[in-house]
Amino acid sequence: MKTIFITGASSGLGKATAKLFQESGWQVIATMRNPKKESELNTLPNVFLYSLDVTNATQVTSTIKEILNQFEIDVVFNNAGYGLVGGFEAYTQEDIQRQIETNLIGVLRIAQPFITYFREKRKQGLLLTTTSAVGIAANPLASVYSATKFALEGWSEAINYELRPFGIQSKTIAPGGMATDYAGRSLVYVENEAYNPLWNKMIAGFEDGSTEVHFSSPEDVAKVVLEAATDNKAQLRYVAGPDAQKIADDRQKLGQQHQFEQISKLYQ
Repeated sequence: MKTIFITGASSGLGKATAKLFQESGWQVIATMRNPKKESELNTLPNVFLYSLDVTNATQVTSTIKEILNQFEIDVVFNNAGYGLVGGFEAYTQEDIQRQIETNLIGVLRIAQPFITYFREKRKQGLLLTTTSAVGIAANPLASVYSATKFALEGWSEAINYELRPFGIQSKTIAPGGMATDYAGRSLVYVENEAYNPLWNKMIAGFEDGSTEVHFSSPEDVAKVVLEAATDNKAQLRYVAGPDAQKIADDRQKLGQQHQFEQISKLYQ
């Protein structure tokens, strides 16, 4: 029985992935900040819950050490994160630091000890990381969020050069819109009146479909995670959702400048 380690498993894509892998015969190590609040995953066989905050370096070290003393891990799914939105000038330094600490440094903090484990103990392994379509083409009012996702795409590509000789792979999962609680507890909106017109256009575009955002279910995106974990392909990125696929296709076909101009017209 193979085992997957998942961060951010309390809701959304993380939870859907935990359930899908469990149903597919995997053993699941589901981590989250408050496992005592979880009332579903803790009832499933072969699912083990651990408390983990990716911004807490001491806890990350001790929890991973504890898990590796009890389990053999085949796949690590770095999924924990949240969205910071609003005009960049309105962000505090604390807003920016927290976003980078969670979405970028938290991923690196989790990945590093597992890479050592895969290289020294298993002689193989797979790292999966949730990025986003905004890591392919940036979104307005999501500058630092987009920056973290672009950074993760670059980091994942770079470490593949280092890790291939050791039988270790790194892949990214880049979803478009998802019908989760992203707009709730997983999103922090920093308001500034100057940017309210742009924000309102974005929300209206989501509702009327003019921005071509398709809100995939987390269950559908979880299927892409399972595909990436099991297809044995040397593929760097798995795009999830028709809107994300269009963004990726347009970036390749139109190039950065023309795609930027095309997206800009939606918000004029």
